[in-house]
Amino acid sequence: IKTVRIYTMLEDIVYMDEDGNLQYDFRVSDLRIDYLLEKGYNLILSYGGMPDCIASSVANKSSMSKNKTRYKGKLWNTAPPKSYALWEEVCYEYTKHNVERYGIETVSKWYCQCHNEPDSKAFFLSECSKGAENAEVIRLPVYCKLYEAFEKGVKRVSDKIKVGGPALARYTNFLGGFLDYVKKNGLKLDYIAVHNYGTEPYRINNGSTPIAVSNNVQVQKEYAETIKEHGFSGIPIVVDEWGFSTGGFMNVENCPELIKRETEMFSAYFAKLIHEFVYSDFKIDLLAICLSGQHEMVTDFSGFRNFFTLNFIKKPIYNAYILASKLGESLLTKENDRGNIFVVPTKNEKEDYAILISYSDKYMTDNLPEIEETVEFEQDISDKTVTIWCIDKEHTNPYRMFEKMGVEEPDAEQIKLLREEGKMKPVKIQKGNEKITLKLTPNATFLITVEA
Repeated sequence: IKTVRIYTMLEDIVYMDEDGNLQYDFRVSDLRIDYLLEKGYNLILSYGGMPDCIASSVANKSSMSKNKTRYKGKLWNTAPPKSYALWEEVCYEYTKHNVERYGIETVSKWYCQCHNEPDSKAFFLSECSKGAENAEVIRLPVYCKLYEAFEKGVKRVSDKIKVGGPALARYTNFLGGFLDYVKKNGLKLDYIAVHNYGTEPYRINNGSTPIAVSNNVQVQKEYAETIKEHGFSGIPIVVDEWGFSTGGFMNVENCPELIKRETEMFSAYFAKLIHEFVYSDFKIDLLAICLSGQHEMVTDFSGFRNFFTLNFIKKPIYNAYILASKLGESLLTKENDRGNIFVVPTKNEKEDYAILISYSDKYMTDNLPEIEETVEFEQDISDKTVTIWCIDKEHTNPYRMFEKMGVEEPDAEQIKLLREEGKMKPVKIQKGNEKITLKLTPNATFLITVEA
């Protein structure tokens, strides 16, 4: 994992003194960024939420959580600023501080974006009723002014810093209107940020939009069409949130099928999503999963979106990212005549191979038959070592192990076993001239590496 997206949490930084002058306390922000940089991550910084001292109102705030307030007792101020000049100044001072502390060489690699999901009631102008019409008619013009002030404030520090927006939740007409405003006013837009969720818990519950990778593909196609229609083809596309469903702060209590966030289905979903995006006719420059919701956990396996359970047991979706990180930079050619098998064959600069394989039907069900498949290479790999990794019902799957335990909550010894099960390790290592045979069960994911 190379990139982490965080909110700047400007509400923790900005305040006014007795004379009405803006003041800044960057200590907590510095601690967060220092930590992430020490771990080697690049950053996406989402500039929000609105500090109360410059907000046009403090009456409308959002928690966006299930049982608690958002982020350790905090609420998100959904109001625009009372002065866009003040907002511009905040964006300028925050960016200037980061450049002074971390250097322009580092900060210029980051993605700076204006706000989060301004087309969504939960994050912007919550006093307006939810819906596409109000997103486009009411929120859009306000957000465009917010972005313009943000762009001016950040670019005052350095033109080398990447700015983007709108971190769109869903409404393509909102995106089109935003792009038109950027073009009309000659604003800088170094990348376009969008979110991509395949469905919503209530749509899963009522059967109108079942869980399916094709949902995410359709969302991205609509974004790509809108971007092209408004004359922004070629600009980098950053999908800074994705998931098979919205509702990160929801779990099985809200939607029973969210238990699939704990299972092999989610890892197969990710592998299939990679396949569908790689072989699509649109380009994505960065794809980031959203993991917000961890602070809501009270048990290990209840369907919240995260990489780890309450007791830090690694989930299949986390290990799917570990497998995907082993893929090479170049695609190989492939032959595959089965509609439910998705293969992404790659190589790196050392001519080592990494092949990601998943097996699933359209709706990621358990209805497929168990099959055996062989993997063959046209190249001679007799002097290579083949390593096979697997996530399925029987391998690297703490939730399935927990099911077999038959307990409501694991004890200390069981937690130890579940943690060990969650560690990604090869299921087989063999010589390159041996036949590669895979047993595919529904929603299985394999990675095969071939190395000298």
